Amino acid sequence: MSNKTAIVTGGTRGIGKAITLELAKSGYNVAFNYSKSDDLAKELVKEIEGLGVKAMAKKADVSNFESAKTMVKEVKDEFGQIDILVNNAGITRDKLLALMKEDDWDDVININLKSVYNFSKAVIMTMIKQKSGNILNITSVSGIAGVAGQANYSASKAGMIGFTKALAKEVGKAKINVNAIACGFVETDMTSELPEEYKQKMIDMTALKRFGTTDDVAKTAMFMLSDGAKYITGQVLSIDGGLAL
Repeated sequence: MSNKTAIVTGGTRGIGKAITLELAKSGYNVAFNYSKSDDLAKELVKEIEGLGVKAMAKKADVSNFESAKTMVKEVKDEFGQIDILVNNAGITRDKLLALMKEDDWDDVININLKSVYNFSKAVIMTMIKQKSGNILNITSVSGIAGVAGQANYSASKAGMIGFTKALAKEVGKAKINVNAIACGFVETDMTSELPEEYKQKMIDMTALKRFGTTDDVAKTAMFMLSDGAKYITGQVLSIDGGLAL
């Protein structure tokens, strides 16, 4: 896979970092965007290159189409092709709707959902011309079941599911797969901020009685991006330990 290239949005932490490293271990050159820490990005580039593949870190605003388009062009110019896109970037701004500010809504929709349009739009013609490609959207069980206090987040993740199914129908004839993974509660910086009593309640609701790990998600992502999943498209695979049962 030494000539194959993947792009991961939100690649420096949590699920995004785990997927980025799994791709590198599988021999993909990996480009990832980040929004904050230059140091974390540099550390991840070094870690990826230590696995014998190439890496590119780009401080890019995923909510801005021109920013996404510029990053994709730079990746294509550097590596020659784009085989995988993982739309992972996401934030939360949890509040009851009655207390939710307009910025809380707009920020979540723009980063979680508009970014999926931005990067998918930017890579799709390259994949169509190649007659190959794989897009994986990292969504959430919140987009399937809805979560109180997360109207913005649930809407963004539900939007990703609809986008996945529609795009799969559009590009299947070009041999491009489009799928999604719906994550439950996964141990990340985002979930670490939740109150302990709330986390225990969620664990109790999960059939496997534990949170998922970023490694759980990354391994599942690699299956969905592998040749073993070539005949799977337009699907949403829940990886939630039975939370949504």
